[in-house]
Amino acid sequence: MIAKNKLRKLWYSLSAGQRHTVRRLYYFPADFIDGISGKRGKYVPPRGIVYTGGTGQPEEFVNQGIHQLNLLKEHITLQPTDGVLDIGSGIGRTAIALVDYLEESGYYEGFDVVELGVNWCNRKIRKDHSNFNFTYVPLFNDLYNNKVAKASEFVFPYTNTHFNKIFSFSVFTHMGVDEIQNYLNESKRVLKDGGKSLSTFFIYDDSNEEYIANNDRFCFPYKKAGYRLMDENVTAGNIAIHRELLNEMMKNAGFSEVKVIEGFWKDEERNPAKQEYQDMVIYS
Repeated sequence: MIAKNKLRKLWYSLSAGQRHTVRRLYYFPADFIDGISGKRGKYVPPRGIVYTGGTGQPEEFVNQGIHQLNLLKEHITLQPTDGVLDIGSGIGRTAIALVDYLEESGYYEGFDVVELGVNWCNRKIRKDHSNFNFTYVPLFNDLYNNKVAKASEFVFPYTNTHFNKIFSFSVFTHMGVDEIQNYLNESKRVLKDGGKSLSTFFIYDDSNEEYIANNDRFCFPYKKAGYRLMDENVTAGNIAIHRELLNEMMKNAGFSEVKVIEGFWKDEERNPAKQEYQDMVIYS
């Protein structure tokens, strides 16, 4: 586990461009085999350009999207006729599952700071489904790019009360506190009355702070004001937020109902009853 943490630090020390290049080279043989064997589905990207979450193995990629869809159906009662916003749509992991779920009267909007992912999704998914749209937003993120515009000042490109449901998977775990606060504020603005949101976080409190700061499996050793970082030099590498600060941020954004469903990331022994690695937060 110590070696894994050292490898993660080495990975974060690379620039965004270097990480993309390394990944493409590493997965080139597998992508070549997937291509000639027909193993990869129409909307599934090559492993080498999957920049978030897991190995990008085609079957795993699809199954993760289905798993996320099931979480949305269970916890925020996602309906086929909903208008949904995918914050950090990535390279279409959740969108692929939604293609067969949303009806024509429903609609999907996703945005991301990585242009490669947005272009892939528009070229593959939007081409066949006009009610799906992906938008590239050139915002700075020290994990993914070196753009200038700030996420803390970003205004979502949608009108007020436009969406029934909003979700983000493994997005707020890679953003600064001021950026997350702005995204929560904007989510409240574009969410319809009675709408619901689901986002994943790494959340801790006083009872487990020492453990998440020092364990040799997955830790956040750098303490800040209400949050902890995995790597002090890459603020978007991974961030864990104290429960009290998160509650304050939700209140500041205008969300009155907040429910936390614990993930298993901070379990000393895996609890099989937990559905998700990260903590899920349901808010409205």
